Amino acid sequence: MPAKKSIDVPIHTVRGQRVVLDSDLAVLYGVSTGRFNEAVKRNLKRFPEDFAFQLTPEEMLFLISQNAISKPAGRGGRTKPPRVFTEHGALMAASVLNSDRAIAMSVYVIRAFVEIREKLTVNAAILKRLAEIDNTLLIHDASLRDVYKKLMPLLTPPPAPPRKQIGFHP
Repeated sequence: MPAKKSIDVPIHTVRGQRVVLDSDLAVLYGVSTGRFNEAVKRNLKRFPEDFAFQLTPEEMLFLISQNAISKPAGRGGRTKPPRVFTEHGALMAASVLNSDRAIAMSVYVIRAFVEIREKLTVNAAILKRLAEIDNTLLIHDASLRDVYKKLMPLLTPPPAPPRKQIGFHP
């Protein structure tokens, strides 16, 4: 088995889903974005809403501000909002293109999503453990305060006994 390579596929979160832009998939599959989208349009039945969807203008502006996509038309950028693909949609796109490059890249895309999922799982486990530690520390903090309050009277020195006064006392 070959060594595992680090995969740097630009994956974004839109509508609570991890997605890849059509232009990024087109580059991975070695075709132009226009040709890629033509193949998708010819096979729209293969891409239900949970596989691929068109970005709204607001989502497009958000991705522009994040430098994920180029500026709109007039500056050499896109004229239509991009289509984005979930993990399943990216795999379906490989079957629509059906070339050696598309097959190789579909394996690459699968590995990218699996790697992201593994990282999220590890992060979730770490966050859960940190929450447990935080809870334990809060309990210990309350216990230590209680012990401190009970020890404070014991640590203060007792008042000095009254001294017998010298001299005449009527």
